[in-house]
Amino acid sequence: MDLDAKAAELGIQTGFHDGQGQWHTTDAAALKIILDALPVRAPRRFLDHVVALPAGEGGRTQLTEAVTGPLKWEVWDGDRLVAEGSANGREIAWPADLPIGVHRLRLADASLYSEEAALVVAPGKAYAGTFERSWIVAVQLYGLRSERNWGIGDFTDLQSLIRAGARLGAGGVGLNPLHALFDDRPSECSPYSPNSRLFLNPLYIDVEALPEFTGAADSELAPLRRSTLVDYPAVATAKWKALRAAFEVFQADSKSPRQAALAAFRNERPLLTRFACFEVLRHRYQKAWWDWPTEWQHPDDARCAELRAGPDGAEVAFIEYVQWNADLQLKACFDLTIELKMPVGLYLDVAVGVQAGGFDAWNEQVAISRHLSVGAPPDALQPAGQNWGLAGFNAAGLESKGFAPFKEMLRASMRYAGAIRLDHVLGLNRLYVVPHGYRPNNGAYVKMPLEALLAVTAQESVDNNCVVIGEDLGTVPDGFRDHMAAWGIWSYLVMMFERDERYAFRGIDYYQPNALVTFNTHDLPTYSGWRSYHDLQLKRSIGIDPGESDDARRYALQMLDEVLRQNGIDRTDFYGVAHFLARTRTRLEAIALEDLLGVTDQPNIPGTIDEHPNWRQRLPATVEHLVDSIDRDALKIATAERSSSAVT
Repeated sequence: MDLDAKAAELGIQTGFHDGQGQWHTTDAAALKIILDALPVRAPRRFLDHVVALPAGEGGRTQLTEAVTGPLKWEVWDGDRLVAEGSANGREIAWPADLPIGVHRLRLADASLYSEEAALVVAPGKAYAGTFERSWIVAVQLYGLRSERNWGIGDFTDLQSLIRAGARLGAGGVGLNPLHALFDDRPSECSPYSPNSRLFLNPLYIDVEALPEFTGAADSELAPLRRSTLVDYPAVATAKWKALRAAFEVFQADSKSPRQAALAAFRNERPLLTRFACFEVLRHRYQKAWWDWPTEWQHPDDARCAELRAGPDGAEVAFIEYVQWNADLQLKACFDLTIELKMPVGLYLDVAVGVQAGGFDAWNEQVAISRHLSVGAPPDALQPAGQNWGLAGFNAAGLESKGFAPFKEMLRASMRYAGAIRLDHVLGLNRLYVVPHGYRPNNGAYVKMPLEALLAVTAQESVDNNCVVIGEDLGTVPDGFRDHMAAWGIWSYLVMMFERDERYAFRGIDYYQPNALVTFNTHDLPTYSGWRSYHDLQLKRSIGIDPGESDDARRYALQMLDEVLRQNGIDRTDFYGVAHFLARTRTRLEAIALEDLLGVTDQPNIPGTIDEHPNWRQRLPATVEHLVDSIDRDALKIATAERSSSAVT
């Protein structure tokens, strides 16, 4: 079979149109690497896609012309037969009472040929939320400054922000991803390049809040608190030292109720010990897991149990202890939003992929493709294309696993969230992948089982009472947003991008209800930076083409002022923009704390590593004085139609 035929069989497009409409053909060598990196798909003869059905509705599925009738079908939930039937033509009519879940579908026709496939039955729509129109304050958690933290925002600071947000009338707090990173490489601090999306970043633990905390020297902490940037290596050194000391106290009392609570948490999270063992092995071998001794290159629970019972057992238990405390402190934040009756609560961001050398890629080697990096083809903003250096899910692996890895990732993200945002939700339809060693413009699109993934997302959303927002920026295929909306997944609208053919900003009535609206994102200028041209000047100073001239920015500012005036908004500062967005029909508005505080520099500049302090900037005001640092009267006017309570 030639490369093109094999690519077609696996849903790989051998070429693509870039953002300028130009056609690119993927290099044959690159295409072969992509093909070899994907698992072999089970042959399909009767179905050309995964079946996804809304619960209670039944529905019909078309069969291929290869069927020799009649065809018998069975739906199995594990070892239990839940439904069966037959089809005489090339269509299956499904019963309306199929149970919700991911099932195995077994098919056999008159020729005695049989095959199996996944069948997903899910609620017709994702969880819709209990609020009509609300707003959240969005923040990079690491950037929160307080009089007591250790140079990085932590979960106690988050509780303070939640209380401040409630006073300001916010319905919740939005956060950057809280995923686990690599504890021994603290300088690699991007929250979007995780070790694991199933566990938390321990640097957000308030170590002083641990019952076992033994103290720390003020001389060690004072420089961290004064710093304008998060000094990740120094913060990590201080926090891990304190965590280890606390763990020794914890271990010394074997009859403590907290010992029993950790044991219960371990039983509740079956992958916790596996994650802890992975971290111990990663520290031991100091190399990528595929270069470890053969017996450890694949997860093995029996071997993990032996590791935990042996000389490394204390280290395994320490990592479990750390994750347990991170979970407890995040849960306390979630519980506080419930106590304060915040209708959204915590809004958490979910990265599009994981680092190939991390736990998730080791733990799930079939459904995650470590040899390929997720990215984006060339477009107007990134003419060279993008390689995000992350491994993503693949279709064949997910289908063979009954979508369990995807479900686990969603559950971990929704555990303490009233809403989540799926970064690059376009990846549920097709992923642009780049082989290692190739430029970003030499990748290919790989088709994903969109309907099934949306159905699984809807199921987990309903099970966890969690609204799902899909970050659908960029080149969006025809019909994609309709698919999202049909399953109740909200859209993500960024005002900076919502402009017409004249590059004029779109009016209030343009914005649809089931969406989150925001002026910018962490990868874009703050309002103050945008208004002052700071982002253009900064990018030019570090050798990056900003993709926009000063004249174009001047015109954009004129267009913004014009749309504000057209809607009776007199002020052109950020509060005027927040007021404009608050009046749209969108059910959720995100207001960045950086914009409320007048911060000029943006959290991240894509395409830079050391040229800009990405993911390290701390806010100018402490959480203790946050409310007093904001123009509360202006904010009250701007958010009056959405506020959960009066601004005080």
